Amino acid sequence: MTTGAGIYFDGETSARREVAVALAPETLVIMDARGDELAEWAYADIEHLPAPAHVLRLGLRGEPVLARLEIHDPAFASAIDDRALTVDRSGATDRRARTRVILWSLAATLSLVLAAVFVVPELAARLAPLVPAGVESRLGEAVDAQVRTMLDNRNLGDRLVCGTQAAERPGQAALETMVAKLTRAAALPVKLTVIRREEANAIALPGGRIYVFQGLLAKAESADEIAAVIAHEIGHVAHRDGTRAMLQAAGLSLMFGMLLGDFVGGGAVVIAAKALIQSSYSREVELAADAYGTRLMAQAGGDARALASILNRIEGERKPGARIWLDHPDAQARARAIHAIAPPGAGVPLLDAEQWAALRRICTD
Repeated sequence: MTTGAGIYFDGETSARREVAVALAPETLVIMDARGDELAEWAYADIEHLPAPAHVLRLGLRGEPVLARLEIHDPAFASAIDDRALTVDRSGATDRRARTRVILWSLAATLSLVLAAVFVVPELAARLAPLVPAGVESRLGEAVDAQVRTMLDNRNLGDRLVCGTQAAERPGQAALETMVAKLTRAAALPVKLTVIRREEANAIALPGGRIYVFQGLLAKAESADEIAAVIAHEIGHVAHRDGTRAMLQAAGLSLMFGMLLGDFVGGGAVVIAAKALIQSSYSREVELAADAYGTRLMAQAGGDARALASILNRIEGERKPGARIWLDHPDAQARARAIHAIAPPGAGVPLLDAEQWAALRRICTD
């Protein structure tokens, strides 16, 4: 049996006792000068305590009494080190523990990323159709103020919205006439607003709120082209694409908020608003909205091919601020799909020439 000397503190008094230490096969035995046993510690229960470099300080894990043993002899300390797996003066155990923490952290982060890429979108897609219409409307109201703030890049305030001034009211009346024809055909109420933005774009929020940008009116060559874009956005409303995007954004905000310690999810509305403004839907979602809009234009009696016309024109310009729906699928491919499902005939324009001229003046300077 290997033996050596040590200094023992029983944890009950401040007495410092010089002791003999014997290394049995399974335990470490502490004895006083007379050879009486003071304590017996199983190697598996020994805890390595912080100490100066030349001292091996040991304790007993889980004991209410903070007894400790100090070994100053390096050779004897190495003998204890060999027997007690919990004692590691080389630091390898700590390094292994840190490595495990890093690996588990990486695994947790990877699992969040995979969930963000695969699980959250799928869950949002399954939940969106189950959201009651009233709840969806409240979601749209909740994000609408944030969306308007983001869209108002020139700090126009109330002037962001077109159609409110006396000179603009004929254009607003023409817009309402157009929207009424579309909503009757769709049997789906929407609230449409034209705003002063230079981009040729339009976005739909949950609950039937649609924004059409002034730049789109400037690029359109007919009222039916504007109506076709609105019909496309009504398709997003009907398919609840905005609600799905909001749910997905909120889920991502919650997940990464938990990762970063923000459990309240305070940025969820902002993230959801950005997602709706960008409207970066998948190819399948866009083609479905195109198909819906094309059929809706036909039902309303307008030109079912008008969406293809404005898509091709704007895509062909290739100028900043003149691209419709940034990050959306290729316009030519969408146009071909529209022509494939559009019924024959041009239809009757949804607005007459006077109404179309008024609509183009809905945003006065």
